[in-house]
Formats: sequence, structure tokens, C-alpha cells
Amino acid sequence: MKATDIHTTIADEAETIAIGCQLATLARPGDVLALWGDLGVGKSVLARAFIRARCGNVDEIPSPTFTFVQVYDSAAPFQGAVYHFDLYRLGAPEEAYELDIEEAFSDGISLIEWPDRLQDLLPFSRLDVELRYAVGECGRTIAIWGSGDWSQRLEHGRALDY
Repeated sequence: MKATDIHTTIADEAETIAIGCQLATLARPGDVLALWGDLGVGKSVLARAFIRARCGNVDEIPSPTFTFVQVYDSAAPFQGAVYHFDLYRLGAPEEAYELDIEEAFSDGISLIEWPDRLQDLLPFSRLDVELRYAVGECGRTIAIWGSGDWSQRLEHGRALDY
């Protein structure tokens, strides 16, 4: 199985935002980022930071809880639309096809909250980001691991201080 490339404790929302911004600089069109974690742990905070870093000053980034997906255009120098999926309310994996998930996987960058709802439709080649409540602490823990060339990109990105 995959080894964790990064595992650390994050003290507050500002650190979650910083990690989201740093991941945005490493992502490429066709990438899938699976955001794992319980309600309220910070998945949406990380996704919003990623979107702002990748797409410039986006005034409003609503949660896609009821729309299932929001799409944002990347700003220069980045390419590829950013698809922010929240699949918490997805009834069956096949319903994701109605959300143009195939287009997102091929041409865009996909941020997926509740990726377990996709079951076998979740691509093997992806970056997994797992946020958890830190035991006995106020902060969170984050584990980040990837398949494909993500390990190399994360190693290259270590200079980004996360």
C-alpha cells in the first residue's frame, strides 16, 4: 500500500490554508485530490485556500454541499479548471456521471470532499489528503500521500515548509 509522504500536526486554520495554497502550486490538470475527514475537520477550508491560490481573487467560494460541484477557472500562470466536489449527499457512485466528473478527471483539477462516495469510480492515481482531529489537542493532524508522480512532487514541494 501507499506510504504517507507527509504527516504532521496543524495548529490552526491558518496552517490549513497554507497547506491548501502550497498544494495548489503543485497540482496539474488531470489531478484528483481526495479530501478525507469528518464533518468540520477543515476539508472545505483547505479546498477554498487551494481555489483562491489557483484561481486568483475569487470573491465567493460557496460550499458545493447542495450543488455537488462548483467549477472555477484557473488564473495565469496556472491552467485547467478547478472542480470542487462535495459528494456527501451523493446517493450512488453512478450519479457522479451527471456532475461531469469524467470531464473533471481528464481536463481539470478535482478537489473531492467525501471521496468514499465514489467507491470504484475514484481514480487510483490521486493525491490523498486526510484531516483528523488531533487527540487531546485543539489542532488537527494531516496526512498527505500520493500515487503516480505525486511522491516526487511532494518531495520537490518540501521546501514549501509544511
